[in-house]
Amino acid sequence: MSFKLAKNAVSHTNIQSCFPKQDLKGQTVAIVGLGKSGTAATKLALARGASVLAIDQNENLRPIFKQNVCLDEHNADLKTVFGNFDNEILKEADIVVVSPGVPLEKYGLFSMLCSGKQVLSELDFAAQVIPSCTKILAVTGTNGKSTVATFAGQMLNCLGFETFVGGNLGVPLSEAAFQCLTWSHQRPLQVAVVEVSSYQLEIPPKYFCPSVAVILNLTPDHLERHQTMRNYAATKCRIFSHMRGQKIGILPLGNQYLDEAIMDHANGVNLAWIGARPGVSVDVEAKIADLKLPTIRCISQLKLGELKAVGNHNYTNAAVAALSVIGLDIEIDANALSSTISKLRTLPHRMQVVRVDNDEITWVDDSKATNVEATYSGLIGFEQKSVLLLGGLAKEVKTKASNGFEQLVEPLQHHRAVITEQ
Repeated sequence: MSFKLAKNAVSHTNIQSCFPKQDLKGQTVAIVGLGKSGTAATKLALARGASVLAIDQNENLRPIFKQNVCLDEHNADLKTVFGNFDNEILKEADIVVVSPGVPLEKYGLFSMLCSGKQVLSELDFAAQVIPSCTKILAVTGTNGKSTVATFAGQMLNCLGFETFVGGNLGVPLSEAAFQCLTWSHQRPLQVAVVEVSSYQLEIPPKYFCPSVAVILNLTPDHLERHQTMRNYAATKCRIFSHMRGQKIGILPLGNQYLDEAIMDHANGVNLAWIGARPGVSVDVEAKIADLKLPTIRCISQLKLGELKAVGNHNYTNAAVAALSVIGLDIEIDANALSSTISKLRTLPHRMQVVRVDNDEITWVDDSKATNVEATYSGLIGFEQKSVLLLGGLAKEVKTKASNGFEQLVEPLQHHRAVITEQ
């Protein structure tokens, strides 16, 4: 096929196609956005035998992209476009894969999607080839999803399961799919723990179908892209769209927007709740969580006393991770998971103890708390009287008259705060 490209806009390179089935051979895949997700999707498309047109308006990405894709001049055809391009070239591709950082309003993507063209998110493109034997545990929500996904992955790894942890967190799912196709000597991937952002669900998924999916919470954020809380909730609930049978969906109790949106997206899902039964309930003082899945009658207890993560909210994060892992139905119970609690570690910048100095002052980094609700959770979960360094710029919240900082007044009464400017 021909591409209408400006002179000097395209470079031609080749990469080895390792996937023996070559299911996309003879097809052209356009990848829009060449950050981590787009780069991984490019490698995956080439491994599946496609001719690939990789596009990004940022010309500075060219050397980084070439290095990360590990291009080989003796292999299959790849065309790259950096800088401005004619949107018409996307219409000529058989499949268009969109990175999460690219809004559908750009490049005529929304019109193409509405016209029936195969426009996929990077997440969905990867899900096409994740082995059917691999269980997917998907975690989304406004806050806490990286921590819960990390805890779930650590639990599974501690118990000896071959586990991928990534998605919106660190390594794109396309990288896991690429490795499944090309690494014949590795152990089969048993579980993929995938952190999912609302941007990754903006294009309704066709192939992404978790065994367990969690929406941890929903508070005002990313409204510059989703416009309203109802749109935001509906986008999040797309994570349940193709889940049927024994698959488990976990939701926070009593969120108005999610309660409305779930009616359109979770007809075949067994629902559990954070804060009710079936679901997970945490006794912070006793450091015990009750776990009850909708598909089994018995209630399990998870012992949380050995959790080293700072903040009471991390007891809930660990308990939700445990319920999610049990829901995978891979013969893991609460007793086995209790043995992993002492090994759980938070990610950098998320209630991370970075130093205990000579005066026995503990320094905690929670700089990933980038909205009011995340900051609030950290404050109420930190029992020790503290001095806080707070700063940054307020996010626009279209549904409220204020930016929500009044929520911090009550918890700050128990601490001392130093307010800094951005």
